[in-house]
Amino acid sequence: MINYLDITLILAAYLLGSIPTAVWIGKLFYGIDVREFGSGNAGATNTFRVLGKKAGVPVLIIDILKGFAAVCLAFVGNYTTGTAEFINFQIALGVASLLGHIFPILAGFRGGKGVATLLGVVLAVQPGAASLALVVFLIVLLSFRYVSLASMAAGLSFPIIGLTVMHYTNVTLIAFSIVVAFLLIVTHKKNISRLLKKQESKVKLFKVKA
Repeated sequence: MINYLDITLILAAYLLGSIPTAVWIGKLFYGIDVREFGSGNAGATNTFRVLGKKAGVPVLIIDILKGFAAVCLAFVGNYTTGTAEFINFQIALGVASLLGHIFPILAGFRGGKGVATLLGVVLAVQPGAASLALVVFLIVLLSFRYVSLASMAAGLSFPIIGLTVMHYTNVTLIAFSIVVAFLLIVTHKKNISRLLKKQESKVKLFKVKA
């Protein structure tokens, strides 16, 4: 039997993810499409690179909230909180929002890599492991100033933290953690190549006064 509520919520999650924050802020306040500059992605990292932190910070926050809000739509469904079915539906909603961010119908299906939106998803699905992975992200970022390297390090640590620190036994959660790590590596193939060639751009975290 077709569950129309589930289908509606998954479509809503996709549309939430499809909100092209970077594109809209770039065009509305700066008159440019960030996808035509820098890495060509419509994400927070490229927004920071092209437009600076005044545009990058709101894009980052909104993109995280997109993923988080999409997962929270699970509470509107007919599943009991904490059950395997509920967690499965949370993950389905999170995947829908990620697809929306990467292939946004509201921006010609040209989006970003989904790192910020993925953060929102994992914070909603696995808040404990996600928070610790975020600490890993910040440590690597502050140490090396490569967002791509920090993102991959956090992604790789995510399933390890879930298994060794949070002691997850739910097969769905474990599989989700592994898929998250895999996706972050796959979506950063070009960054890995640039890192190996020492051509990857570093972010400016602090202004140094002369």
